[in-house]
Amino acid sequence: MSELAKKRPNYAEPTPPSKTKLADRFLNVIERAGNKLPDPITLFVIMSAIILIASYLLSLIGVSATNPSSGETIEVVNLLNREGIIQILTSMVSNFTSFPPFGLVLVIMLGVGLAETTGLIQTVMKRTVLSAPKKLILPVIVLTGILGNIAADAAFIVFPPIAALIFMSVGRSPIVGLIATYAAIAGGYSANLILNSLDVLVAGITEQAAKTVDPNYVGNPTMNYYFLIISTFVLVAVTTWVTVKFVEPRFGKYTGVVQKLDQVTANEKRGLRFAGITLIIYFAVILLMVIPRNGWLRDLETGSVINSPFMSSIVPIMLFFFLLPALAYGIGSKTVKNDKDVAEKLFKSIADLAPFIVLAFVAAQMIAYFSWSNIGPILAIKGAELLQAMNFTGLPMIIGFIIICSFINLLIASASAKWALLSTIFVPMFMYLGYSPALTQMAYRIGDSITNPITPMLAYFAILLAFARKHDKSIGIGTLISALLPYSIFFAISWILLFSIWYLCGLPLGPGDPIFLK
Repeated sequence: MSELAKKRPNYAEPTPPSKTKLADRFLNVIERAGNKLPDPITLFVIMSAIILIASYLLSLIGVSATNPSSGETIEVVNLLNREGIIQILTSMVSNFTSFPPFGLVLVIMLGVGLAETTGLIQTVMKRTVLSAPKKLILPVIVLTGILGNIAADAAFIVFPPIAALIFMSVGRSPIVGLIATYAAIAGGYSANLILNSLDVLVAGITEQAAKTVDPNYVGNPTMNYYFLIISTFVLVAVTTWVTVKFVEPRFGKYTGVVQKLDQVTANEKRGLRFAGITLIIYFAVILLMVIPRNGWLRDLETGSVINSPFMSSIVPIMLFFFLLPALAYGIGSKTVKNDKDVAEKLFKSIADLAPFIVLAFVAAQMIAYFSWSNIGPILAIKGAELLQAMNFTGLPMIIGFIIICSFINLLIASASAKWALLSTIFVPMFMYLGYSPALTQMAYRIGDSITNPITPMLAYFAILLAFARKHDKSIGIGTLISALLPYSIFFAISWILLFSIWYLCGLPLGPGDPIFLK
């Protein structure tokens, strides 16, 4: 059981120490070490200071690397000279306001917050998810989290809090619900049943890298589609198993507040009807702007849906997906009687985000400093050069590439930024060895995903901590890392095993995209 869980009043007595598993003892060490760290706000300040000092020292000794795509020399930028200090001071506000999760969280939570405060979410849970067998609740939540990646980063904001409420409603730890859903979204970022904007983005980068060897090569967003589909079901099974076998036992039996699921009242039924009708109308409007070839939300030139205003508008679309039905439900159920009620509930949904706003400010500064210093790209290039120097061949070489990518992901969270650097090295290198660009891209995407749950460089880790502290103010970074680490470990094992079987069987990774070049 988690060290912190032993001290919380909402959890049953822990397992006797003599029966504690070796894995639990290992995770307890990580948790204790992590929780001895300062408050996350202080920790981000300390990490910012370390980055600034490292930028000065590394620039002083002339650390650099050559960008393989342009031949340009990348040097560590000193952020403690005159220019650096000016940049720090003049960019502090813009770092915060342009912090990717900041606006997204505030906008999405307006809709989600109204849906929660009007009672829509609770009523929907009673009528749908909770009417299913309890054994299926966790797999359904995990699958929803993985599929939620089609909504890009909005999934990190929408699904974990809802999963926490669902878990609490059935007498399970809301923090476990948060953690499992976050792990599914972050670790399953390269698995889905539906193509999304990330598939288009990485395929474009892969195509450019492959053209250095074959000028006629055309990259297709579907190049990894078969593997992505199978990966989805594998990760659902692995995430569910890890949650049940490792994470939930660490928190013990939840004995805190359980929201009783009373029968749906007449007012609630009327509210659901209003919300359902509103949602149908809303979907119809969106479909009318997406399905026709000349739809307003399609790309004007190509008619594409994947790379289009529709995908760029996911956040406001998600906002109204929650906001409009929530408003209709409130009117139908009489939890909203006038515009003042709506305003009050909206204010409350934002007020609850105060801890996140403070945390986002310091996290935004740290991530900006790390980006400006060029330390991340230099480490990525050096890691790639190390793999080349090891002179592996065949499957061991590709597995080594996956592992290198997973470590680089701990330092650079952006999937496109890493791939822009690594693709120029590895796509041509693997093509010369007879491997298709699709294989190299899939290996990269596996490595890019498996450590997503545990990297603090992923901005949404701070959001997870803020969400968790709404249920338990004493929770620390160590508790989250120790709970998320088993997911990363078993994601790596299962995904590499699946990839190895796929490789040895010579199966195509996508339509018309084999493992080996013809």
